Amino acid sequence: MQRSKVRLLDDQVINQIAAGEVIERPASVVKELVENSLDAGSTSIEISVVDGGTRLIAIQDDGSGMTRDDALLCLERHATSKIRAIHDIEDIHSLGFRGEALAAICAVSRVTLATRVESEPGGTRVVVNGGTIQEVEEAGVPAGTRIEVRNLFFNVPARRKFLRSSATELAHVRQVVLIHALGHPTIGFRFTSDDRLIYELPGGASREERVGALFSPELVRALLLVEYRDVEITVHGFVGTPQTSRADRAEQVIFINGRPARAPLISYALRESYQGTLPKGRHPVALLFLEVDPAQIDVNVHPAKKEVRFRRSQQVRDGLLRALQSALTKNTSEQFSPRMTPVGEAGTTLDFPPRAEPLMPIRDLPLLEPFPYPNRSTYPEGQGAEILPLGTSGKGEERDESVSPWAWCRILGQIGGLYVVMETDGGMVLMDPQAAHERVLYEGLIALTDTRAGISQGLLVPETVALPPLAAQRVRSGLEVLETMGFGLSEFGSD
Repeated sequence: MQRSKVRLLDDQVINQIAAGEVIERPASVVKELVENSLDAGSTSIEISVVDGGTRLIAIQDDGSGMTRDDALLCLERHATSKIRAIHDIEDIHSLGFRGEALAAICAVSRVTLATRVESEPGGTRVVVNGGTIQEVEEAGVPAGTRIEVRNLFFNVPARRKFLRSSATELAHVRQVVLIHALGHPTIGFRFTSDDRLIYELPGGASREERVGALFSPELVRALLLVEYRDVEITVHGFVGTPQTSRADRAEQVIFINGRPARAPLISYALRESYQGTLPKGRHPVALLFLEVDPAQIDVNVHPAKKEVRFRRSQQVRDGLLRALQSALTKNTSEQFSPRMTPVGEAGTTLDFPPRAEPLMPIRDLPLLEPFPYPNRSTYPEGQGAEILPLGTSGKGEERDESVSPWAWCRILGQIGGLYVVMETDGGMVLMDPQAAHERVLYEGLIALTDTRAGISQGLLVPETVALPPLAAQRVRSGLEVLETMGFGLSEFGSD
């Protein structure tokens, strides 16, 4: 007889394979454990990591805790206190419900679990090594739960080698802590890395206070309030003005019934709301909190619960669009009232919107010319300028393609304190002066790097720039390139 090729995997291999769906890096461990603490009714959560979480992750909470039996059972796959039957999945109120995370973490690390129910005098300590329980004992521990995760992926070297540097992993952990702290302002959070305090956020805060504690003052000043409610959806939170757009979606944080998650229709609503105000490749800042009937959403879509689906997606999308457009229209009309600057008025210059920080003059740098902000006096004869036929120059001959575009133009006015309306020999142009200025700076810096080392002028007092965790990591990884452009940067604090 031919020997069978199909065989059953043992439990240890199954657990390690399953762990790969839930635990990708230290930040995944922090996410799952913090969500367990929140589901346990904690009012205070302490997170500490060593070496970006690769050597140690410790989570301490003051939640409901567990009895000895529950502490042992929670380490098994698909053991959970969140649901009882299949129909419970259709009405999820907790952040976790699968019962996979803790078993997955134990399968690829060394875990110590210490827990106590407040009504009992003693607690329980359980030590697990690579998915195998090593010790179970009574312990005098405070009410709540403490979980220590050491040497992540110590028994799965193929996964461990894909981890990044400690600084990169720490940036991802910080982002997870920031998101959960933002979503639960009434909960106190304390976060340390290598015994260095990163966040100390008291509980009982309002959403506005928590946003102010986590983000830069410049960003907070540029946020617009969103408040909306209908029969399908309640939306509250903040969105940024078009001037505060970003090159990625790292500062788009969406909570659906308290769960940080994403959904295609939310991305669609944001794109539609800012259409015509953001150039291609730019994304708005958004800190949004959506409340929907739990029976109308499906959270059982992604193993890590990163995505949800709406059963009445069209109604939710339309409600979100109305919420965003109302906030943008109201705040824009109050703060950035549209106005046209006429060109016929003597001495008129265009009034640009204020920047968070003034543009630095660059006229002293070689290879760079100062950007000439449009002024009608720099163009011929203002309103009396000749209107030229398309494709011709002022002398009637065919236009020379070697001549730069907009060789002739006149300023017609300005819209919304931002876009400049220009008539050119090729038609009509809408120009964003700030974007044009930044492009001139960019091209000049690229020219410097292509020809010789960047030329610097030292500052008497260095500028301190605070960035979100992932943005700080991108700068950290690009220090060498920035130095060739003439920037001298060094880390100060954690971000």
